[in-house]
Amino acid sequence: MDREGQEFLDSLDKKLWNSADKLRSNLDASQYKHAVLGLIFLKYVSDAFAERRKELEASFRDPAHDYYIGDDEKLIAEELEIRDYYTEKNVFWVPEIARWKTLQNNAKLPIGTEITIKNGETKTVKMRSVGWLIDTALDHVEKENPKLKGVLNKTYIQLQIEPAKLGELIDLIATIPFHHESLKAKDILGHVYEYFLGQFALAEGKKGGQYFTPKAIVTLIVEMLQPYKGRVYDPAMGSGGFFVQSERFIEEHGGKLGNISVYGQESNPTTWRLAAMNMAIRGIDFNFGGEPANTFSNDKHPDLRADFVMANPPFNMKEWNSGVKDDDPRWQYGIPPAGNANFAWMQHMLYHLAPNGSMALLLANGSMSSNTNNEGEIRKKLLEEDRVECMVALPGQLFTNTQIPACIWFLTKNKKARPPRPQGFIPGAVEGRGEGGLKDRSGEVLFIDARNLGFMKDRVLRDFTKEDIEKIAGTFQKWRTGEGYEDVPAFCKSEKLEAIKHHDYVLTPGRYVGAAEEEEDGSPFAEKMARLTAQLKTQFEQSDKLEEEIKKNLAGLGYEV
Repeated sequence: MDREGQEFLDSLDKKLWNSADKLRSNLDASQYKHAVLGLIFLKYVSDAFAERRKELEASFRDPAHDYYIGDDEKLIAEELEIRDYYTEKNVFWVPEIARWKTLQNNAKLPIGTEITIKNGETKTVKMRSVGWLIDTALDHVEKENPKLKGVLNKTYIQLQIEPAKLGELIDLIATIPFHHESLKAKDILGHVYEYFLGQFALAEGKKGGQYFTPKAIVTLIVEMLQPYKGRVYDPAMGSGGFFVQSERFIEEHGGKLGNISVYGQESNPTTWRLAAMNMAIRGIDFNFGGEPANTFSNDKHPDLRADFVMANPPFNMKEWNSGVKDDDPRWQYGIPPAGNANFAWMQHMLYHLAPNGSMALLLANGSMSSNTNNEGEIRKKLLEEDRVECMVALPGQLFTNTQIPACIWFLTKNKKARPPRPQGFIPGAVEGRGEGGLKDRSGEVLFIDARNLGFMKDRVLRDFTKEDIEKIAGTFQKWRTGEGYEDVPAFCKSEKLEAIKHHDYVLTPGRYVGAAEEEEDGSPFAEKMARLTAQLKTQFEQSDKLEEEIKKNLAGLGYEV
């Protein structure tokens, strides 16, 4: 994206959020987000429908087009209402009652006004409320599009937002501009949707962060795994951030979105719907199991073996194992403790990983060193069976919902060398990744200490720069391919299993990367320490002299010291 496009989006973000927040009134962010995001979704499907309708009308009037039918206005109007013209282009069919112009006009009508609903049949109903109008629109869109079954959150009546406020919100979302020289309409609205998700996560604090992973971390994981082709799976998907970033990665590297299949699972019904709407906005085909469900007790993808698995599950989740047996086939490396789901998530993901697949998992730092309740034994077995590929220690204050220090585990079932096959590469991707080109990393683990990277973007949150992400991801790719990798003191270290065993299978990067050889001013540590010690001695001597002078002066004034 060019600078002008980014500035346009940044300006749009602030304008829309500030305006929407003023309309929030007494509603909690957890409730209000569904009102806003549901309307954003409805605006998108309606606009996509209107854009396709405009294309069709032009083709109906164009003698050179296969769809040409002349200037018969009645016939054109009839043809424009044929569903197949829209679905053939993966555009959702939007009944007249749900089209944005209809919604916006009807929202201004007095309660009790008769309105006409056309959808197969024509009927007249009385306008009950703006909330009812939106719920009706969403209900008709869902019924007309099987992919959206059970996805849309039709609860505007229950939200009890003042009719005037809801009408203002509709008018505000109507102002989202969908024309920019360097951006597609889908990209603009998708960006707005993602921005609002992030802002609501901040507004909700701990609760909101459960469904939202910071963009910097999502981008880092996707850049490291490079999900270019195959099945992508997230068993704790939240709002679907990893899938969105995977789409961006593919587009930025000249690949085709159709090269990946998206699979996800989420237990929270409202969050499950947010993720489904997030995919629909971007035209990503998805399989989320048909309904929200608990990943551990009701695995919706039991036979899935994914090429890329990415997740940011709740940290240190307790009481996760209700309905899960100790002899579950997923527990190949040991039974996870009931009081902490960290290694349950990890083993669930490994179970669903294809033989040559790669996975990344965000966990609390305790997962790297804990020896309580079988966790140490599970970690030991994972290492001895050579499943751990890379450990990344993250800086603090990256998350909106927790201050718990976090790390990223990268695991794989196959560290053997893979010869490169250039025909599988994505143009612009890191050389050697594609469908092969990896060196033999058997018995080795890469440790990256990224705790000193990033910058404070405000008083409470840290973020990564593009250069930070490139540094970490580039180091990982160089290590995997064997092209240009070198250990860097205080940042990265490739270590053998024997050394890890010597550290009792603890995986904290700080134990392995060591300290920087030189301090920031370029002086060796020993030399700088001697200089600072001498300076401190001199300062102590000066302090003693100053104290004596003060005593003399006080005595001269008649004070006893």
